[in-house]
Amino acid sequence: MGMSWKQHGDGKTVAPDAIVLPEERLSWPKTIGFGAQHVVAMFGATFLVPLLTGFPPTATLFFSGLGTLLFLVLTGNRLPSYLGSSFAFLAPIGVATGVGLGSGDMPSAEGFARASFGILAIGVLMTIVGIIVQRFGTRWINALMPPVVMGAIVALIGFNLAPAVKNNWNATANSGWVALITIVSVLLITVIFRGILGRLSIVLGMGVGYLAAVLMGEVNFDGVRDAAWIGLPDFHLPGNPFSDPSLWGLLPMFLPVVLVLIAENVGHVKSVGLMINRDLDPVTGRALLADGISTMLAGFGGGSGTTTYGENIGVMAATRVYSTAAYWAAGIIAMLLGFSPKVGAIIFSVPAGVLAGVTVALYGLIGLIGVKIWIDNKVDFSKPINQFTAAVALIVGIADFGLVLGSESSPIVFNGIALGTLAAILVYHLMAWAARVRGLGDAVSPIEPGTGSVKVQEEA
Repeated sequence: MGMSWKQHGDGKTVAPDAIVLPEERLSWPKTIGFGAQHVVAMFGATFLVPLLTGFPPTATLFFSGLGTLLFLVLTGNRLPSYLGSSFAFLAPIGVATGVGLGSGDMPSAEGFARASFGILAIGVLMTIVGIIVQRFGTRWINALMPPVVMGAIVALIGFNLAPAVKNNWNATANSGWVALITIVSVLLITVIFRGILGRLSIVLGMGVGYLAAVLMGEVNFDGVRDAAWIGLPDFHLPGNPFSDPSLWGLLPMFLPVVLVLIAENVGHVKSVGLMINRDLDPVTGRALLADGISTMLAGFGGGSGTTTYGENIGVMAATRVYSTAAYWAAGIIAMLLGFSPKVGAIIFSVPAGVLAGVTVALYGLIGLIGVKIWIDNKVDFSKPINQFTAAVALIVGIADFGLVLGSESSPIVFNGIALGTLAAILVYHLMAWAARVRGLGDAVSPIEPGTGSVKVQEEA
């Protein structure tokens, strides 16, 4: 599929029983309007990442737009998607920069460089995964990480962030009230409104919370007043691991993010395929490759790592417009916003209370994506192999266990996410191996009611 789109119908309307396919478009004014709608849909989540981590919002917006255009090119305009900031990077970025998430403190230049190296490394690894999937398919991923393992890893990444919410909730005397107003607004908007407004509940709820924070004197507008309207994005280079070997020690913290990005991209491909009634599985490798290169570019220039966005799937489902032309418009608009320091200053003016209110839901929702993986794949939790895999991984991740190996000058740091990921993979495969050694496959019977004992039996 090339860079041209055929016009859908009269270019103005979509019949109730019709959809606008990826290779189609409406009139260009309407297409640009739908592109702007996609920018609004992604904005609430995308700017939260730099706001929570201290990363430059302008660079983040620029690379999200650039990554989206790159994604469309590499998938041959067959797969509509917006690449926004990934929340999976939050915890390792927070550790790498040494700045608490949402604290309002700016990381040092060294902190930026350390975190950007981690993002760059994940982009390289994702690119390699994309090439492998394009060549060999996704079966090897399912063998290494069956649904119980994948679900546990995704869940613990969300739940590991819970302490950051508490810190923001208690940041100032009024933070708790602002947070409460924000989360209640998000919940009510989600329930009361339908269609696009309901799907924008996060950004609209943050708007209500921001207004409340202004009335309570919680917002400082000095940075907004002083910022220029037009300027270059705030780019930062990553650290050099060959001159600073300690950077290699950060990789264990970042590696689990790859598993989340794989799950999100594969899920996106399948979701869009179902909505437009097409088999898009052959594009999966290209999607992973594109996200990998996009994340690599972001890491090299000071932006946040990217991923496909469910918010934009929601917009497509509500409008029935799957045109990739709209995403080209969205990507260009996002890149242009990246050239406005004023936009970045407004983003950074959001106070801790608003962040606490929205992240108390968002972090939990990240965790629930893992639970949804279990439900969708009908993971049988009456089997101890599944019980122990999830139980051990979740406790290690939520409690944020830590382990430091190596020398003091070049430490290798394992945080709760890294250790929880290792636990999920090792517990599952160790128990499965032990069962196979006994000739039982991986069959483990349910725990008998009232006894607490575990009985192993051979598969039928």
